[in-house]
Amino acid sequence: YTDDWEQRKLGEFAEKTFGGGTPKTSNESFWKGNIPWIQSSDLIEGSLFDVEPRKYISQEAVDKSATKLVPENSVAIVTRVGVGKLAFMPFSYATSQDFLSLSVLKTEPQFTVYALYKKLQLELNTVQGTSIKGVTKDELLTKEIMIPCYEEQEKIGSYLHSLDHLITLHQRKCEQAKKLKKYMLQKMFSQNGQKVPEIRFKGFTDDWEQRKLGDDLVSIHTGTNLLGSITNTGMPLIKMGNIQRGYFDTSKVEFLAENEQPDKADIVNYGDFFFNTRNTLELVGKGATWMKNSGEYAFNSNIARFELRNLDTIFFNYLYNTDYMTKQIHARAMGTTSVAAIYPSTLDSVEYLAPCMKEQQKIGAYFKQLDHLITLHQQKCDELKNIKKFMLQNMFM
Repeated sequence: YTDDWEQRKLGEFAEKTFGGGTPKTSNESFWKGNIPWIQSSDLIEGSLFDVEPRKYISQEAVDKSATKLVPENSVAIVTRVGVGKLAFMPFSYATSQDFLSLSVLKTEPQFTVYALYKKLQLELNTVQGTSIKGVTKDELLTKEIMIPCYEEQEKIGSYLHSLDHLITLHQRKCEQAKKLKKYMLQKMFSQNGQKVPEIRFKGFTDDWEQRKLGDDLVSIHTGTNLLGSITNTGMPLIKMGNIQRGYFDTSKVEFLAENEQPDKADIVNYGDFFFNTRNTLELVGKGATWMKNSGEYAFNSNIARFELRNLDTIFFNYLYNTDYMTKQIHARAMGTTSVAAIYPSTLDSVEYLAPCMKEQQKIGAYFKQLDHLITLHQQKCDELKNIKKFMLQNMFM
């Protein structure tokens, strides 16, 4: 495509426009129909399709209020609180007074949605620091947008919509994997003192053994007293904010100085289990097993490393973060809401049930693979979002 784009006012994009209104909430019969009634909270910022109506009204409500029945294949645009949200509506609907709808479109629908979204986001970004309460119908319809020929509109709209479809697909798979993990954590670990969990791998039938952490804890070692900084360029340093429940967040880390070398005992190795000894009362005691390469990070003195026996540390990562153990850990926290600590000596009495080593390894490997799957879908989703952001910036004028 080589032809120049043309400048058009938004009002030229559609043959008809519709406002909205709210039927009387005191009239129950108004709210027992089958006409979707959309309000601003139904639209999600950045999600331009697949609106799910939560309320429905009757034809009588349309006839006796300011709301209008908008034809299918229209674009619903939020004009009040929530400016910047809009969506393509493949079904007929009605809206609150917070909307202006464009109907009987003269431009390609998918392109129209993305072009308008880009325009509104651009204007919102130019007035950062202020709060846009709304935009009038006339202001909206006189906004000028550059558009190409219809065929190029179709190509652009279809491409961006396919990106959105892929993003939704990976988000859905990520959420499904998270739900499966949550379910299996409840079913593959013994609950309420039961000797065996509900779901087990084939070949394992022996009862799980009741233990205390003191039975399996060989030693506890806290990390280096060296201080990290975001401006340093030496070895990255794991601090208490990097430990989440069952995993590490290393998107933001501090670094040691180039001339600072931590002791060998303060270096993080694959399979090490760590927990926060200090944090807020809500976050203290968070723990996770390091499942990345050895020798690349150090850890600081607010973090303790467990040396364990008779426990696979990958299995222990998920056992430690079950509700049963988390409650016991929290019960041992001392301090205020803002500053709390857990003393390692108080952890010996923490109780749990554990199977033989081979079953531990099977369970640990299963949940590690689930986490890997969740991470892959999340990374793919983030990658696609970055592509979409780039394309929105560069495929429109």
